[in-house]
Amino acid sequence: MRFLFLLGSSRSGGNTELLARRAAAALPAGTEQHWLRLADHPLAPFRDIRHDEQRYAQPTGNEALLLTETLAATDLVVASPLYWYSVSAATKLYLDHWSGWLRVPGVDFRQRMRGRRMWAVSALNDEDPATAEPLVTTLQRSADYLGMRWGGVLLGHANRPGDVLRDAAALRAADTFFAPPSEGGEQDGRLAQPASH
Repeated sequence: MRFLFLLGSSRSGGNTELLARRAAAALPAGTEQHWLRLADHPLAPFRDIRHDEQRYAQPTGNEALLLTETLAATDLVVASPLYWYSVSAATKLYLDHWSGWLRVPGVDFRQRMRGRRMWAVSALNDEDPATAEPLVTTLQRSADYLGMRWGGVLLGHANRPGDVLRDAAALRAADTFFAPPSEGGEQDGRLAQPASH
């Protein structure tokens, strides 16, 4: 297994990253982990040229790196804080570039991503986990579009830096978040919600 953790926060070491690292610590020994902070690998604004005469070019630079790492992952973990009820701007831009990758000759993005698994991790300030539904829907529908399996979403409650480490329910959920569902137990789409405060 090769887990790619994409960190979508503009802040290093933020609550979403802390929660993702807590969950990653419980992965089985030997599980390959790669961590990329999207802010460290900025992408150019996405240009939709689907209906123009030109073709999408082979990615270069940061875009090529993100494409290569995405294709190499068996499990894609999108760790984005909840910004204005959805994913961060850097995360959204990364997803926008999927539209181009679907059309780059020879990449076969959809075919190669089919069957991989996507997970989501997010920290939110609101005590109502339903506030994160637009974020979850964005990621789950994106996974569905490529035929990926949906692993689920891990939510933690936090406001100030480090607050998520005081969300006992989120930490407990993180410790088993990536564990395979028990036989006859939960299936894809598990939802680990923050504790109500």
